[in-house]
Amino acid sequence: MLLQNKNAVVHGGGGRIGGAVARAFAREGARVFLAGRTPGRLEKTAAAIAEAGGAVETAVVDALDERAVEEHAAAVAAAAGSLDVSFNAVGTWGDVQATPMVELGLADYLRPVEIATTAHFLTARAAARRMAAQGSGVILTLSATGTLSKVALRTPIPMGGFGVACAAIEGLTRALAGELGTSGVRVVCLRPEGIAEPFADPDPDSHRATITNVVEQEALLRRRPSVQEVADVAAFLASDRAGAMTGTVVNVSCGTVVD
Repeated sequence: MLLQNKNAVVHGGGGRIGGAVARAFAREGARVFLAGRTPGRLEKTAAAIAEAGGAVETAVVDALDERAVEEHAAAVAAAAGSLDVSFNAVGTWGDVQATPMVELGLADYLRPVEIATTAHFLTARAAARRMAAQGSGVILTLSATGTLSKVALRTPIPMGGFGVACAAIEGLTRALAGELGTSGVRVVCLRPEGIAEPFADPDPDSHRATITNVVEQEALLRRRPSVQEVADVAAFLASDRAGAMTGTVVNVSCGTVVD
């Protein structure tokens, strides 16, 4: 098992991506600590993990609340003896997309940037403090390309501040990796591009449906990655088998983005 005897915190553990990653971590032997804002969703993920024989605990934690994030990290490290893996799947909300940047209001532009950068900074910092002290650990972040002109796409899709937020997350990943490497801590970002399940939308004229159509037509594999595929990659990156990987962005976009 890739994560035997590891203690992993998953922020946004009640969501579809966070839940899938949490289940993958537990499947690989990790003791999983789910954190999120919605108790019902956390408990649903926890029940699935427990039913499969995994070890799991939940806590209501707002990733934008500095004190709550620090207290939770400290509690996990104290109770479990270490904090070995931290994954942030906290998404943005209230994004304004499909509007050209030049027509976007300042508040709409800043919203995803502020939410994403704050949540990733606070959760990564809290984990890094414990990991640096113990001399080991893995911090995983999550982004997407989210830019107007994608390398593997011919169709421009205005994504507003979301693309800037993703670029900031990837920059934060590299900066933290540079600072934490000598402490034995790895920092890696996963970059899917339009995960299949969360982007499902019944309205054929919606912005998300447009993204779906473009990605599935233009991606090299002619499809989007599934949450399970992203979760499996996350489990590998969190493990010692990926011990030489840090300060990088892992492309799990099915060829939507060609590096």
